[in-house]
Amino acid sequence: MRPFLPGLAALTALLTLSACSSPPPDRLAGDTPPATIGAVELDRYLGRWFEIARADHGFERGCDGVIAEYERRPDGLIRVLNSCWKDGLDGPADVAEGRARIADPDSNAKLEVSFFGPFFGDYWIIDLADDYSWAIVSEAQGRYLWILAREPQPGDAFINARLASLQARGFDTEGLIFPEQWPDSTAVPRAD
Repeated sequence: MRPFLPGLAALTALLTLSACSSPPPDRLAGDTPPATIGAVELDRYLGRWFEIARADHGFERGCDGVIAEYERRPDGLIRVLNSCWKDGLDGPADVAEGRARIADPDSNAKLEVSFFGPFFGDYWIIDLADDYSWAIVSEAQGRYLWILAREPQPGDAFINARLASLQARGFDTEGLIFPEQWPDSTAVPRAD
């Protein structure tokens, strides 16, 4: 009789689940992680951001009107509140709350975000306007990519400039998703 290995069943289940969901494709040419910006003034970065574009990934599938809000928590972490409206701005709101921690305190440009227990994912600020009106976020492998702005309708010139900048850095911008976004920041309904 073969001895029972406690955890083998759990490991098998985990491997089966991970095989069912493949990670998003690497959107960054080469093996070099993207450079982050030199320094982020965290208090200026906190607040509300509208998602202007994103790489396709399962946890935001069907989301429009996507908003991320960041604020300090008493425990030193950052509260992350993501809201989206499913299948259009008139669809039901979906809200996810998570937390972030600073992974690189020298620059504050590398954070780690968690929505699922002890599991954290990289959140690297790779570009940021001097006035903190827009940001571009990715991670070490370039699989995740977001263009964020403080206003929901920054215009075509803004989008084209960000796409050109990403392409110059080796990012594949084909297939990015541009979710429907609110006409202005006052049009956003409460998500809760």
